[in-house]
Amino acid sequence: MTSNQKLLAGVIIGAAAGVLATLFLKSEKGQELLADAKDFADDTADSIKSKVDSLDAEVKELVKKGKKFVQDMGGQVNEAI
Repeated sequence: MTSNQKLLAGVIIGAAAGVLATLFLKSEKGQELLADAKDFADDTADSIKSKVDSLDAEVKELVKKGKKFVQDMGGQVNEAI
């Protein structure tokens, strides 16, 4: 098989796969699959957002405690001097 024949075969196979995918996704089962995938993506995005928000709150609390610790240490150093 020459490289031109391989290229043509690849184009034909790719086009056929595209047609089959389009036909499947337009079918009832395909629509169900797309809806399920969208629901999964939405749930995953919500979960990630929730975890990021929780992490943000934890980091802010740690920064607040760190600032308080530094202030307390500064006060102790001043008292010791």
